[in-house]
Amino acid sequence: MLKLPKISLGRSYSPLIGLDITTSSIKLIELSQSGGQYRVEAYAAEPTPHNAINEKAIVDAAAVGDAIRRAVKRSGVRAKECAVAISGDAAITKAVQMPKNLSDAELEQQIEMQADQYIPFPMEEVSYDFQVLGQSEKDPDMREVLLVASRSENVEQRVAAVSASGLVAKLVDVEAYALERSFGLVAPQLGSGHDELTVALVDIGATMTTLSVLHNGRTIYTREQLFGGRQLTEEIQRRYGLSMEEAGLAKKQGGLPDDYDSEVLQPFKEAVVQQVSRSLQFFFAAGQFHDVDYILLAGGTASIPGLDRLIQQKIGTQTLVANPFADMALSNKVNAGALASDAPSLMIACGLALRSFD
Repeated sequence: MLKLPKISLGRSYSPLIGLDITTSSIKLIELSQSGGQYRVEAYAAEPTPHNAINEKAIVDAAAVGDAIRRAVKRSGVRAKECAVAISGDAAITKAVQMPKNLSDAELEQQIEMQADQYIPFPMEEVSYDFQVLGQSEKDPDMREVLLVASRSENVEQRVAAVSASGLVAKLVDVEAYALERSFGLVAPQLGSGHDELTVALVDIGATMTTLSVLHNGRTIYTREQLFGGRQLTEEIQRRYGLSMEEAGLAKKQGGLPDDYDSEVLQPFKEAVVQQVSRSLQFFFAAGQFHDVDYILLAGGTASIPGLDRLIQQKIGTQTLVANPFADMALSNKVNAGALASDAPSLMIACGLALRSFD
């Protein structure tokens, strides 16, 4: 069993930078806590170097490390340790039953002995960790334990990129759990009874859309599909003869021809609605749920004006854009307008930064 760095579900107790490394951008955030209120100390987003990440695998750790270093310098973060995450499809999760009377050392020993029953790779190629979830609902003499594992190369790629930046990777989490942690900040915005709701959290990244369904605040379903904001960027590039970099800037800053809204943006928004609807249909077909109470939009694409209203109109479910910072204080280093604009894309980074306060 690898010690550190590994997949870590345990406690942290030290200031951590939440660092989200994706194919399109590197986002980091540092939080503090005082009197029960969180405060955003610093944040930054930096474009990921071209071809440095291929299908979520970091193939150029030095280039990614340089981008992280630029984001650190621009943000002014003070912490030197960070939490990073692997994607859900790179992780194996399994809830296992263990006797309640085992000591911590005995529990770890039992997990280590039995882990190979649940992990379809040679154990010497795997990083794993576990966390006790609580008493088993099936047997009062047993505890439910969450086992999470991944190929070590998935962990080592991120650790290498972080090391190249001068930071230290204190722990490696899973994106779905980071989103779940951030959802805990957003849930009160849904009103009374939010603890009992079933919420579809749709994270639309550059190339991948991830549906995480949470019931009573816990993730019960995840599904990824190839679709993201890069398709809009590529259509802007094709239609208006721009480079990818120019198209990306124009998408964010405006200044495109008058037909952009009707000919490019609106068809893309309709495509997003179809993807969200399709993801929900897969979820409904998979279990006992036939409806969700809310749809929450995350990821950079969530910031497109009017997208939430269109999804709510077409699907018929109340839809909101996620903002985990709505009730947080901000340091004077943080641009409030920029943070509000980037908030939906910072859900994973925020969830990782929250590991400081476990």
